Amino acid sequence: MAFQMGIVIAAGTIFGQWLDTKYANDYSLFTIIFSLLAVFASLYLVIKKVISISKSKEE
Repeated sequence: MAFQMGIVIAAGTIFGQWLDTKYANDYSLFTIIFSLLAVFASLYLVIKKVISISKSKEE
């Protein structure tokens, strides 16, 4: 799960940096937005996985 979180966050950050180079702005806005979205997405994936693991242990 840690590798999955790292890959999702890295992909979001790299995509944001790429957008910042393509559409130049003063505040690295795309990097900030996409890295935060990637953090939330990775947390969602981890929580979803933990819930599915706990449900399978109950059965």
